[in-house]
Amino acid sequence: MQDVGRSVTSVISPYRVEVVQGNFVSKEQVEALQKGMSREQVRQILGTPLVSSVFHNDRWDYVFSLRRQGVETQQRRLTVYFKDDMMERAEGDTMPSEAEFVSTLQVRNRPGKVPRLGATEAELGAFPKSAAPAAAQPDSAPAPNTNYPPLEQAPR
Repeated sequence: MQDVGRSVTSVISPYRVEVVQGNFVSKEQVEALQKGMSREQVRQILGTPLVSSVFHNDRWDYVFSLRRQGVETQQRRLTVYFKDDMMERAEGDTMPSEAEFVSTLQVRNRPGKVPRLGATEAELGAFPKSAAPAAAQPDSAPAPNTNYPPLEQAPR
């Protein structure tokens, strides 16, 4: 009996929700950063940081992770350092270009053999013939009301 349970669980897997956390930062966005940019300019390029601490006011952390069923987890980090409210440097993982990132989203586990979705006349003939459903009478439904009260009262 345990062998049957194992074989069923090897075929059927529960659905797992895709989990996206943080800000995706592309190679193009990192290349647009320049030393001496203001915090607002950095925010316009990268978006609001995922982590900005009161204790580390001179740095912003951009963290991104993507977890999907059947695909390796993607995780990237970028830290932007400021000095006197001006960007000093950025450090972190090598970021993919937008095109590279999109191409990784399209990679999925290929399903097994796709079943044939059709039937031959001989296969359909194996089922008993049933009476055709009665056609709906177009006049049987009441006509919709087309005279509606006004939404607002008329001025006096």
